[in-house]
Amino acid sequence: MDVSNASIFSSAEIEAGRALFAREWRFISAADSPSSLPAARGVEIAFAGRSNVGKSSLINALVGQSGLARTSNTPGRIRELLFFAADNTALKLVDMPGYGYAAAPKQMIKAWTGLIRAYLQHRTNLARVYVLIDARHGMKDTDQPTLDLLGESAVSHQIVLTKADAILPDELAACAATTRTALAKRPASFPDVLVTSARGGIDIPELRATIARLLSERSH
Repeated sequence: MDVSNASIFSSAEIEAGRALFAREWRFISAADSPSSLPAARGVEIAFAGRSNVGKSSLINALVGQSGLARTSNTPGRIRELLFFAADNTALKLVDMPGYGYAAAPKQMIKAWTGLIRAYLQHRTNLARVYVLIDARHGMKDTDQPTLDLLGESAVSHQIVLTKADAILPDELAACAATTRTALAKRPASFPDVLVTSARGGIDIPELRATIARLLSERSH
């Protein structure tokens, strides 16, 4: 979609993205504390976002497997970093705990925060974090602490607008423009805003190509 302002990909890059995610992806481990993180091998990309932003649905759409990442109607249920892998690729996918769920116990929120901080600040093989924002609502105050932490940790990150099929094109364009303006103040943030819909399949091939390009760059 034009409103995403995403980089233009060649047909070869789109095919590379398709092939990368056409493999059989599987769950490999979960970490609920810094000490339980798996060894930092390969290249990791992580997905962050508010509870119910559609993280699990987007991961499932990327890999074309409806049941890989767990989805839940209960905000705050997933409390761990979830790691996924496939054969014959160095890439690992990481589903981070959803944030911004006000009803979660303070002790739980503190544990999440400590885990995420340790992961972001010390994960040497973390190539990028995709921060998911619901296109219907745009960036919220609850997104700021995670974006601040990413900046402080000097972790490359990129905004992905989700549920793009749920709003009108003009509203989507306005949300993307507002998001780009906010990101201009964050040097660690990738300037392009990706626009997606897991349900509608909007820009899923482009997101795959983005990740395949990143993986290729890291391997050289």
